[in-house]
Amino acid sequence: MAKNPTSGNYEDLPLNTGGADNKSSLVVCFGEMLIDFVPTVSGVSLAEAPAFKKAPGGAPANVAVGISRLGGSSAFIGKVGDDEFGYLLADILKKNNVNNSGMRFDRSARTALAFVSLRADGEREFLFFRNPSADMLFRESELDLKLLEQAKIFHYGSISLIEEPSRSTHLAAMTIAQKAGSILSYDPNLRLKLWPSAEAARKGIMSIWDKADIIKISEDEVTFLTGGDDPNDDNVVLKKLFHPNLKLLLVTEGSEGCRYYTKKFRGRVAGIKIKAVDTTGAGDAFVSGILSNIASDINLYQDEKRLREALVFANVCGALTVRERGAIPALPTKEAVLEMLQNIPE
Repeated sequence: MAKNPTSGNYEDLPLNTGGADNKSSLVVCFGEMLIDFVPTVSGVSLAEAPAFKKAPGGAPANVAVGISRLGGSSAFIGKVGDDEFGYLLADILKKNNVNNSGMRFDRSARTALAFVSLRADGEREFLFFRNPSADMLFRESELDLKLLEQAKIFHYGSISLIEEPSRSTHLAAMTIAQKAGSILSYDPNLRLKLWPSAEAARKGIMSIWDKADIIKISEDEVTFLTGGDDPNDDNVVLKKLFHPNLKLLLVTEGSEGCRYYTKKFRGRVAGIKIKAVDTTGAGDAFVSGILSNIASDINLYQDEKRLREALVFANVCGALTVRERGAIPALPTKEAVLEMLQNIPE
């Protein structure tokens, strides 16, 4: 494995500062956006929580905002309810300079809600309200085709694969983006409680696995998708999860950092130790960090030195996010990331 760099010319990382009008490096994120209700104190159950802080969330939307905060160009495509929460979420995207023209509003279903309990170590447990929620009712006819065709990177998760019609809409969006030349980026973001069964989740997540150019998964997801194998075993990852069309596979290890696999090389980048208040959105911040760089330097994954520098940047994005409660409120700016990078010891 390559040596871990703790220094690099991060000021020169290819982060686009053109905002949402720069289509040449546009990252379009597809999927769910919802309201997270996060307890005001950690280490208690949902029933014991004295109060909750309302926070916008949903992994694909988190990534879109994260990219914009880092100076990149992003858009979100998804469906929310024709209700106050739905319009709040659309407004939050707009205020964060995310193109929200691909959002749709459903009059028959509400915006999804999730209550998130925080353990003492900042890890989370979820209680979802989706019966059904508006994101599950997104139809193919509602897709913004022009926006999809402009994407340099099309990023998505797996929650939109659970139910129809959102599943068919998801598959159609992938096909449109791919035909237009987009790089497909996939973060399964496993939420087992939302699937009918563990086997349905495994089958659903893997059903589109071989279509992606870039995949990011956690250690726990490696174990789940391989049927209990050791997530630290490179041979397991390469044999069971690396497919012939894949350009970059990333396995995140929380505060320990991440591992990377390409057709030419593989390695590990150490993480940044930081006291976690709430890990919500940390993985999405990491994805924002790496996609922001790839969008502006499309062959980044072919240069191991550049890739490692970008992954250190992405690790810092994740580390900064766990210092605050909620996902979108905690996502860092490029300036905050660069400031922390300067303090990483040589």
